[in-house]
Amino acid sequence: MRTTFVIGADLRETQGKGASRRLRRAGKVPAILYGGHEPPQPLILDQQNLLTMVDKEQFYSSIVQIRIGERSLPAVVKDVQMHPARNIVVHVDLQRVLENEPIRLPVPIHFRNENTAPGVKLQGGILTRVRTEVEVECLPKDLPEYLEVDLSQMNINETKFLSDIPLPPGVTIPELKQGRNTPVVSIHSPRTAEAEEAAAAEGAEAAAAAPAAAEKEAGGGAAKKEGGGKK
Repeated sequence: MRTTFVIGADLRETQGKGASRRLRRAGKVPAILYGGHEPPQPLILDQQNLLTMVDKEQFYSSIVQIRIGERSLPAVVKDVQMHPARNIVVHVDLQRVLENEPIRLPVPIHFRNENTAPGVKLQGGILTRVRTEVEVECLPKDLPEYLEVDLSQMNINETKFLSDIPLPPGVTIPELKQGRNTPVVSIHSPRTAEAEEAAAAEGAEAAAAAPAAAEKEAGGGAAKKEGGGKK
C-alpha cells in the first residue's frame, strides 16, 4: 500500500456540538474513523498538522496512516469539512482500509502535452477540461496517485472520454461499469466556444425577461377588463 501521510490521533470520549466547539477552540479537530467491519471510532486530530496536508492533491488519493498511541491504522480520507470563512478544518471523515478489500476513491486526472496538442498548437483550438478527477475502484496496493491522459495526438473537434483513460493493472472506473462513458477533455474551435457562450447568454436573458413579460401581459389584460367594465 502506498502511504504518503501520517496523522496523529487521540481517542475522543465526549461527543456533541458543545464538545466539538471546545476541541476547535483548543486547536483540535473532531474526526470519525469508520468501516473495516468495526464500530465507528470518534477521534481527535491536530489542527496545525492537518493544515499542512489538506491543500495537497495527494492527500485525498493516498492511504494515510492514523497513529493512535502505539497503533498505526491505514485509512483513506473520505471528507474534509472546512470553515466557510476561516482557514480551519471543522471535521474529518476517515475510512479504515483492509488489505484484501477493494476501496473506492476519487483520484485526480493529469493532462500531459496540453500546449503541444496539434488541436491547440497547430489548429488554434481551445482545450476544455470537462473532468479533473474520477472515482476508481481497486485494492489498496493498486491505488494510483493520479491517472494521466496524453493529449499529444489530439486534434481540434476531438473529445476524450472516460474509456480513453489508461488504467493501471487492477484499477477500474465504476462509472464505466454502469455504462456512463462521459467526456473528460475536448478541443474545439474558438467560434464554437463563442457560439456556445452566446447561446448560453441569450438563454439566460430570455429566462430573466420571461417573468417581466408575463407580468406585463397580465397587467394589460387587467386594464382591458377594467376598461370593459366602464362601458
